[in-house]
Amino acid sequence: MSGHSKWSTIKHKKGALDAKRGQLFTKLSREITVAAKDGDTNPDMNFKLRLAVDNAKAQNMPKENIERAIEKGSGQLSGSEQLLEIVYEAYGPSGVGILIYVLTDNKNRSAAAVRSCITRTGGNLASNGAVSWNFETKGLISVSVKNGDPELIALRIMDEGAEDIEINDKIIEISLEYQELAKFREIVDTIPELETKKSEIVQIPNSSVDLNDSESSKLLKLLSDLEDLDDVTKVFSSANFSEKSIEEFALG
Repeated sequence: MSGHSKWSTIKHKKGALDAKRGQLFTKLSREITVAAKDGDTNPDMNFKLRLAVDNAKAQNMPKENIERAIEKGSGQLSGSEQLLEIVYEAYGPSGVGILIYVLTDNKNRSAAAVRSCITRTGGNLASNGAVSWNFETKGLISVSVKNGDPELIALRIMDEGAEDIEINDKIIEISLEYQELAKFREIVDTIPELETKKSEIVQIPNSSVDLNDSESSKLLKLLSDLEDLDDVTKVFSSANFSEKSIEEFALG
């Protein structure tokens, strides 16, 4: 699961989310709104909404912002924007497959922005299914170790039924069947040594592309630029980045 896992770990190291708090809140609000629109407005009865709300809380999003986003989704607020969920598939540098998830009120604007970002690096948009066939839907929980040995704690988590675990300093990323995400999140939340940072449904590549330093740096810049787009919510790739490029990007 290195393609997604390393990218998310890089973002933790870089601290990019904290640096762009306003933009992050906007994206989180949109995810909450769409989740509330598509199902029950009670997070306990709507798994997708519960994930969105939990992640918003983990990012210290104000309670009133969360409640307003749910009200938008339920139609209680007049003039609520109509958001479309779109997944773009693309090939990036070195033939790496990329999935770009978008929430937008203007499909043409989003398509133009994503296409421009991709083509600037020599990549191109792909047809539906051209890239997604290589990805598998999984649940991913990211936790921070507040105290204790990450290796020993990881073993405890594996005993609870996790499929795969990656440890990067004090961050542990847990992969599992996405249907088990809510139940496993509750288990992890009972471990006092851990603080849950995020739980989400992700796309993990079944096969990946090993990149050298130059190729890795180029793709890391592209993924970062894509996530900086206002309408983009998530980005996944089939890349294996070089360790040198990861460290340089995190420090950059």
